[in-house]
Amino acid sequence: MLVTIQPCNTTGDLKKFVQFPYDLYKGNKYWVPPMKKDELQALQPATNPAFKTCDAQFWIAIKHGKVAGRIGAIINRAYNEQVGTRLGRITRFEFIDDAEVSKVLLATAEKWIKDKGMAGVHGPLGFTNLDHQAILIEGFDYLPSIASEYHLPYYKEHMEAAGYEKERDWVEFRLKLAAEIPEKALKLNEMIKTRYKLNVIHFNTQAEMKKQAPRAFDLLNNAFGDLFSFVKMDKELSDFYINKYFSILNPHFVKMIEDENHELIGFIISLPSLSEAMQKAGGKLFPLGWYHIMQALKKPKVADLMLTAIHPDWQAKGVSAILITELQKVMMEYGVTHAETTGIIETNEKAISHWKNYDHIQHKRKRCFIKML
Repeated sequence: MLVTIQPCNTTGDLKKFVQFPYDLYKGNKYWVPPMKKDELQALQPATNPAFKTCDAQFWIAIKHGKVAGRIGAIINRAYNEQVGTRLGRITRFEFIDDAEVSKVLLATAEKWIKDKGMAGVHGPLGFTNLDHQAILIEGFDYLPSIASEYHLPYYKEHMEAAGYEKERDWVEFRLKLAAEIPEKALKLNEMIKTRYKLNVIHFNTQAEMKKQAPRAFDLLNNAFGDLFSFVKMDKELSDFYINKYFSILNPHFVKMIEDENHELIGFIISLPSLSEAMQKAGGKLFPLGWYHIMQALKKPKVADLMLTAIHPDWQAKGVSAILITELQKVMMEYGVTHAETTGIIETNEKAISHWKNYDHIQHKRKRCFIKML
């Protein structure tokens, strides 16, 4: 066999695993590289608390003496218990356009998952919903946000050839922002805030924002409880993501809402697009990666809508409209002309309906596949 599989059991092996997409996508103007340090930390039990409820293994494929692909497998025990299923997850699946490479990688992950007593496999999915998920199947000529994914067009064909079928699709939108917010929308938002005695929380510093972050994750657990593949996050896992993501947020682009009892009922987290800055950084903060990121945070033309959560008791009451309007005020001050959403499950009509009042296109689609073993 021309392809050999090597398990990643050492830090050196995992570094090869992390490096492979940098080699695969070299020169691709649409791929946005993550930070290598963050990726490496996510793959190790010592630095990723998700391993408390997950088992995982990672492999690289070698062909003609070079790394030709990679794949990971995850058993999220908490998720399986929560929904009453026995499914494993493939994760971080990347490969050259070679049927032998993709076939052997998938077979290796499937065997490991089956040997763990699972009845099927789906993915790509990560350890949590804030991790890598899905394969891009539409929108290859658009730059993704740092919270989204980019893949090559042949990935879908290889998955289907291996017997995988569609389980879920996520869609993404690009919004063109109007020069001003309609007076009618502003008046309606003020009316809703007055009627329900709501208070919008604004932030000027990261310290102020981080202080509220644990409350945001508590709300996230409530709001996302029934969403596909979501598992509630405990304090340790929440702190992991707070430390990973909140340090790069511009506090002006984060808005929260409290009710009259000072209970957090909604939030929206946006970010000046860092996609081009991350491309310039090349996966490293030093020597100049931090500079490109800081410049992008100051002078954005595009903003990414990273995460929105509304308490179930407050959905369909105008809370999301208030958050979006308050955020748009900031975007206008910064000179932002366009916004990118992250993935929204295609059947989530409530979330998708928010963008119908904007000049928008649905330009990307990502897919989670499934296969019974």
